Amino acid sequence: MAAGGDHGSPDSYRSPLASRYASPEMCFVFSDRYKFRTWRQLWLWLAEAEQTLGLPITDEQIQEMKSNLENIDFKMAAEEEKRLRHDVMAHVHTFGHCCPKAAGIIHLGATSCYVGDNTVGACVVYT
Repeated sequence: MAAGGDHGSPDSYRSPLASRYASPEMCFVFSDRYKFRTWRQLWLWLAEAEQTLGLPITDEQIQEMKSNLENIDFKMAAEEEKRLRHDVMAHVHTFGHCCPKAAGIIHLGATSCYVGDNTVGACVVYT
């Protein structure tokens, strides 16, 4: 893949600067897929911490979230964002759609800043 990656893909950050100067790896770090996968990881960590603190979150709900971290329906998320006019809630609903047992605990007790402010700082490496 040339510098900048595939600019029509949710796996790549789209910018004239990216297409000229950034590596495919750097574009991926700023891509929609990386961003929203990181949001899901943050929600999983939140649920695990809340479970540890005694909130009624089941192992089954945690496992359902773990099993769907990569299962991102970008089309559904775009439709939800258009309907809700809120990017975070659009992805809460989209994640909840593929995790029906965990839908009620995704983003529980958090604000939008939880994912927005921690996404770049998380620098999670996915394999």
